[in-house]
Amino acid sequence: MLLYRLVVGLLACGIVVKLCLRRDWATLSDRLARTGPTDPGARVWMHAASNGELTSVKPVLSALLDRGVRLLITVNTQSARDMAEGWSLPNTDIRLAPLDLSHVTRRMMRQWSVTGYITVESDIWPHRFLNCPGPVLLIGARLTERTARGWARFPRFAKRVLSRVSYLSAQDSRSLARFRDIGLPHTAVGPVFDLKALYTPPTLPVPAELAQHFDRTTTWLAASTHGGEDALLLDAHKRAQADIPDLKLILAPRHPKRADAIIANLQARGLSFARRSRGETPDGVDVYLVDTLGEMPLWYQLAGTTFVAGSLTDRGGHTPYEPAAFDSAIIHGSDTGNFSAAYQRLGDAKAAIEAANAVEIATAVTDLTNPARQKEFAAAARRALHQDTNLDALMRDICSRLGA
Repeated sequence: MLLYRLVVGLLACGIVVKLCLRRDWATLSDRLARTGPTDPGARVWMHAASNGELTSVKPVLSALLDRGVRLLITVNTQSARDMAEGWSLPNTDIRLAPLDLSHVTRRMMRQWSVTGYITVESDIWPHRFLNCPGPVLLIGARLTERTARGWARFPRFAKRVLSRVSYLSAQDSRSLARFRDIGLPHTAVGPVFDLKALYTPPTLPVPAELAQHFDRTTTWLAASTHGGEDALLLDAHKRAQADIPDLKLILAPRHPKRADAIIANLQARGLSFARRSRGETPDGVDVYLVDTLGEMPLWYQLAGTTFVAGSLTDRGGHTPYEPAAFDSAIIHGSDTGNFSAAYQRLGDAKAAIEAANAVEIATAVTDLTNPARQKEFAAAARRALHQDTNLDALMRDICSRLGA
């Protein structure tokens, strides 16, 4: 515990100094839990790290609010905060997450009259667990093999932190086994439940002036790419274009700030492109670079095929649930540990294509420009990813632990 306090303390100092130099007093206030409620009352604190986690837990948020629970939601990023605020949820306060310092978390618990703490997926902050005066719940919990090995190096610390967990519903059976191995009490074990299976496509109509430039059958999307993937995907696009001259690629990087590096790759390959952030029209270009955030539903609707990125490097892959919900056929790389159970179901059902290099990706993209094949794979993915997700049963478990 002492080592953790030292490490977190040093990291916190760096964050505070950076915010002071930027004169970002509003963020600093949130990070130090100096921003309290405007009205009194007990609240359940729910933490979702960023947009993906927040989106996956939205059905749970709505169900809790329907039951009269007041919520304090914290997130790690400003974009996630903007998303949550855009939902205009009743009886809900939204803040940037505080630093995991003991005195800061105690202040947070005290100021907001926290009666319970819920964390989503993989954000485990020891001081929040240890200082919470009420039950601690993990839902959609995920623990990678690498992270589990890190916790296992400090078995007493891991057991102490996890001893505060009243309820854990893991995203997959492997994560559950790892949590149990590092000290999760058997009394806290709940059913395996992947929150992302509850994903419902948001209503985000495609503007006619944008839709007219894309034929869905011959448009594919590279969704949430990371450094090291773009060059491979662009090579695949050039290869596929040799067979499908009117093929278009929508390239959506995970981090838009990488746009300049991607443009260098485009120029090196002689590919024409338009840039979303600058309002450029995608008419007649090879690649539409969407270096923006919060618009992914648009691109799923425009692309009949999606390559789910983060799967060609060591990132563990991104969600297949979203493209499947939009009836976009799925291609992915081999690194899919973040959603291992979902990709296992896709593989067993032959409902997605795994491709490891530019040649294999180009072959898959070309195959899926056949309208019948594209429709077949999209429908198979929907069926494979459908599971008996009993939200009512999960909510009964959660509310029982919270006393709500």
